[in-house]
Amino acid sequence: MAGAVLAATALVMAGCYGVMPQQKKAKSSSVVAFLYPKETNPLPPPGLPVLRLPLRVGVAFVPSRGFDISEMQKSALLGRVAAEFKGREYIESIEVVPTTYLREGGGFDNLDQVRRMLNFDVIALVAFDQVQFTDHNLLSLAYWTIVGAYVFQGSRNDTQTMMEAAVYDIPSRKLLFRAPGVSQVKAGTALVYAQHALREDGLKGFDQATDNLIANLKTQLEDFRTRVKQAPDAVAKIEHKPGYKGGGAADGWWAGGLLLLLAARWAVRRR
Repeated sequence: MAGAVLAATALVMAGCYGVMPQQKKAKSSSVVAFLYPKETNPLPPPGLPVLRLPLRVGVAFVPSRGFDISEMQKSALLGRVAAEFKGREYIESIEVVPTTYLREGGGFDNLDQVRRMLNFDVIALVAFDQVQFTDHNLLSLAYWTIVGAYVFQGSRNDTQTMMEAAVYDIPSRKLLFRAPGVSQVKAGTALVYAQHALREDGLKGFDQATDNLIANLKTQLEDFRTRVKQAPDAVAKIEHKPGYKGGGAADGWWAGGLLLLLAARWAVRRR
């Protein structure tokens, strides 16, 4: 009798697991879809961007699809990004732009409106793709960035998060530089993964990806400044706003000229 009960129980449990549906949660947004909703192969515009230092910068999540994170969570993540770049002499201000100011597929026309409203010229557009998949199969996350595809693999119940920040000069519509942020949160292996655990892992994934994004943004920012100094006619033209006395791509030339002038005056006095 006991054996029969155990056998029946095993069959019921097997039946339950057999019909247990797969769970998949996806949150996503795309810089490409926001800026170029009607173009499949957008080309960069001609000409050089003109950056007037110190810069006023906006940072915003582009509109997303699917199960979204809250506006409060987005503001907190963007606030962390902005805080890392405040206080630099060539940045006058960094303002977090509410996602509600942007509309899906709004493109550069939408950015022009926000620029006039909030008075900044450079914006960091942040997009993301996060997938949580509870299944026996491997999870593959493929996110199409502004410059190509980014793919990485995971196992059951992992939370995969990919973020991308694309920094644009709005007047010229030029991409200045971009940086990725990635995270992989390892979870338990139970077939049924608790909803509250999924939420916690989702938030943890965004936190970790934001940390990685900030580190990569710092690297790409310094690389951009180096490229401007080495080849100003090929990357961007730098101008200074009235009263600005901080560093910039043109300062090296100005300092060199000043040293030559002082050397010439010193030579004249020696004579």
